[in-house]
Amino acid sequence: MPWIFKKNSLKTSDHQRTRAAELTLRQSIYPICLVTVLFFLWGFSYGLLDTLNKHFQNTLGINKARSSGLQAAYFGAYPFASLGHANWILRHYGYKPVFIWGLCLYGIGALIAWPCILHRSFGGFCAAIFVIGNGLGSLETAANPFITVCGPPRYSEIRINIAQAFNGIGTVVAPVLGSYVFFLKTGEDDRALRNVQWVYLAIACFVFLLAGVFYFSPIPEITDADMAFQAEETHANTAVKPFRKQYRLFHAAFAQFCYTGAQVAIAGYFINYVTETRVGTSSATASKFLAGAQGAFALGRFSGTAIMKFVRPRWVFLFYLTCCFIFIAPSITQRGNTGMSMLYVTLFFESICFPTIVALGMRGLGKYSKRGSGFIVGGVAGGAIVPPILGAAADAQSTAIAMSVPLMFFVAAWSYALCVNFVPAYRDVADKFSVAEVGLQNTGANDEERGSSPEAHEKREVELLEASASSKEIS
Repeated sequence: MPWIFKKNSLKTSDHQRTRAAELTLRQSIYPICLVTVLFFLWGFSYGLLDTLNKHFQNTLGINKARSSGLQAAYFGAYPFASLGHANWILRHYGYKPVFIWGLCLYGIGALIAWPCILHRSFGGFCAAIFVIGNGLGSLETAANPFITVCGPPRYSEIRINIAQAFNGIGTVVAPVLGSYVFFLKTGEDDRALRNVQWVYLAIACFVFLLAGVFYFSPIPEITDADMAFQAEETHANTAVKPFRKQYRLFHAAFAQFCYTGAQVAIAGYFINYVTETRVGTSSATASKFLAGAQGAFALGRFSGTAIMKFVRPRWVFLFYLTCCFIFIAPSITQRGNTGMSMLYVTLFFESICFPTIVALGMRGLGKYSKRGSGFIVGGVAGGAIVPPILGAAADAQSTAIAMSVPLMFFVAAWSYALCVNFVPAYRDVADKFSVAEVGLQNTGANDEERGSSPEAHEKREVELLEASASSKEIS
């Protein structure tokens, strides 16, 4: 039993290899399943935010542009985490401390939200959402790259898309909860918002408990040295260049900014779009339609992941992102069920874009993996910029006309999809990882020979130290 506490050290040197980058599929199952729970959590939180956006407009009498303050607070917090405190903890301590840190921030924000909702304080709730955004931004800073690198690199896009599919499930559950529990019988008054406070209290209790589970769980720590080894093994190591010249990374971060901004803007104003363009539709009914659209989003992730088993992920990414702006365009001019169906199809094709940008953008970064992941996750800040622009356009014209805003950002993100498929400097790095054998051969047998118990691990460390001392004596 004492070895449990010994193994739960919250600091690992980035300069030493832990062999975690060589994990087989079987060895990576438990940590991936545990981290996947986090994807559901922030999917639920994000979906709940989209539902509350419209109801705050009705309950508090605020306009569309001001209600976008929820998205601005939530996604505006991400750069503070991914480029600031969470990234610093990730680079100096490791993945597990960031998971625990993010969960604690999430729980604190949920507790702050409780009285703010009770007293109908929109500004206070935005502040609580900012704290929650810092927590979820911390989790994304660690979870997305962890899922990408934990296991054979050949399947990195498939792993992260499967994990992100549970994020999609969370975005479905939240609108359903909003339409059938919060706003079904109480209407659109402050009593409905009081129901929400109990959800945030339950969230706080759950995430604090989950933080304890993460502390005691044996999560493999993947260091910069591990990632450098993995990049060298695949012959796709671009870390020989200084960080400022990692242009593929910065292009991926730009694409993430544009794509996420468009995705968040569409989901955040979906209810407004439906109530305006579909005559006689209430906000509660529109919430149910939003749940259906998020269901299409989740379905798109599962189907996209299945396709990636047979088609190169970069091609799937190009096709899906192309379809996003092809189908969002008709929603600008069409009305009623036709316009809404175009948004359904758009959400279906949005599905795999975010996680695939993360996976493709991180390929070949080697020792810059942790630092670089912060820039890609920081691109989520687009969700704080684009919704207010769409909201202002909707106040000036209509929500349907304002859908031209995410259309433009989809086209900007498309530049990365084109480069990763047709520019050799992008394409070759992605393809080398797609055929990598790391984690697929010999590793499992060697691990069995070495043993996986704490005692065997300590024995290996002693052997390494003795070998090092012997070599010094000989020299």
